[in-house]
Amino acid sequence: MTRKRTGTPWMPAPEFARTLTGLTVNLLVRDVAGSLPFYTEVLELRLLYGDEDFAALEGPGGWHMMLHADHTLDHSPVETARLLEPGKRGTGAEIRILGLNPDEVEARARAHGFTVNVATQTFPHGWRECRLEDANGYMFAVGVLPS
Repeated sequence: MTRKRTGTPWMPAPEFARTLTGLTVNLLVRDVAGSLPFYTEVLELRLLYGDEDFAALEGPGGWHMMLHADHTLDHSPVETARLLEPGKRGTGAEIRILGLNPDEVEARARAHGFTVNVATQTFPHGWRECRLEDANGYMFAVGVLPS
């Protein structure tokens, strides 16, 4: 695995892994620093740690999301070859986050120049949500249950 990080990481990877519970989302990104504004400014996730190789974020309720730079997978030719294919990453997958105010998230996304695929509205399935993309093309649906 190629590391661009200089210095010591915030904690050893096995130690961080032991803190994870339930579902944790790990996304492969072209540029960790360039990807962070979507997560910290738009979704308002808490950045636990970030460097050129990796970022750990925490959402409401303590769930975690990780970003790994593409170069960290150079030990796995099958995965790195897939990353070079044309098209958006994550096509066909939608990451849904319940508990974030979609009106506020949509406004922040637009203010930061991110793509809003579906403006905030209440859907027949019961969520009030918006759907948007991060800088890598990953699709997110964020919303709340109407009160």
